Amino acid sequence: MAKSQRNRSQRSGAPEARGFDFGSYLRNETVGGMFMLAATVIALIAANSPVSHLYAAVRDFTIGPHFLHLDLTVGEWAKDGLLAIFFFVAGLELKRELVLGDLADRKKATLPVLAALGGMIVPAVLAVAIGYGAPGAAQAWAIPVATDIAFALGVLSLTASAMPTTARVFLLSLAVVDDLGAIIVIAVLFTSGMNLIALLVAVLLCVGYWYAQHRRIRTSWLYVPLAVGTWVAVHSSGVHATIAGVALGLLTRVRPDPYEQASPSMRLEHRLQPWSAALVVPVFALFAAGVPVGLDALSSVFQDRIAIAVMVGLVVGKLIGIFGTSFVAIKLGFGSPPQGVTWSDLFALAMLGGVGFTVSLLIADLSLAGAAADRAKAAVLIASAVASLVATLMLVFRKQHSTSAST
Repeated sequence: MAKSQRNRSQRSGAPEARGFDFGSYLRNETVGGMFMLAATVIALIAANSPVSHLYAAVRDFTIGPHFLHLDLTVGEWAKDGLLAIFFFVAGLELKRELVLGDLADRKKATLPVLAALGGMIVPAVLAVAIGYGAPGAAQAWAIPVATDIAFALGVLSLTASAMPTTARVFLLSLAVVDDLGAIIVIAVLFTSGMNLIALLVAVLLCVGYWYAQHRRIRTSWLYVPLAVGTWVAVHSSGVHATIAGVALGLLTRVRPDPYEQASPSMRLEHRLQPWSAALVVPVFALFAAGVPVGLDALSSVFQDRIAIAVMVGLVVGKLIGIFGTSFVAIKLGFGSPPQGVTWSDLFALAMLGGVGFTVSLLIADLSLAGAAADRAKAAVLIASAVASLVATLMLVFRKQHSTSAST
């Protein structure tokens, strides 16, 4: 969900970096997508090579204090711990878009909000219909609901330089609502054995974080312990630990005071987004995407109803949900198309919505186990590859057509 460096500096009022800035380089969504893709390829090679036993041993190695219920495997630390940073950055962007961004303008927000809702409902309905009665279907229907915005924006940046900026704004706004929906799904579906005392501690720590923001306290010596304590409390409460990141992100102040060059939200996002792009998401992908992809494994994917439901939900459901809802909303006057974006452009953007990666893999891990989870994650990878390829072909064709039309 990363913004471009120029848009970030314009919104925050911060001066643009001079010379080569590696942090700014990592903030580019194309670079983040490349890191994630590289980690995925490494994971697939490791899981399907003679070193697969070593890969599994590292992923399943347990580390952490037992008395805090934090004796987790390396894979679980990546999923529950590191990914909380990704969700914190997502929470920061969500708060900023809702308060200062395009989603703060009801007229501008109507179409992407409706498109996002359609892009969540239709894949879920298709997944329920196809997977009904299969083991794990009661929760696995949520896998194709999410869109990986970093990957989708990366494809858009690489292949559609001629696309108007309004297309990117539409896709980004849609993804913000999509992320909010995925967060709600994770919080509702994957909360079990609620520990009310731990949940109360988490709430009190969140209140402390909010109060520190309200009092304009800036020291990390306070915020880091508060953040870590909130994560531990949420993890112990039975709510998925990544929700702690979202909650703290939404409690961070987004409006800068007159004496500030940038708000706390912008400063934190500026510092953490490169870590999220270069470390958090790639490490998660490294341990989540390592699934069997041999002929037998791929054959089992196309024979598994849950896996088929995931693929159809992402490739077909997202396309129908986003484009169909947008088409109806525009025709009925509930929303207006982004300026300069044609119906074919909107179709390609809807196809990009089928790129489900980070959150889809997370939900697959949460909703299924063992071989069933591996098949679902393989389905996510296949569907994301198909959606990316088809959308890329559409966008490249548009670019070529625009070039030939202008000459």
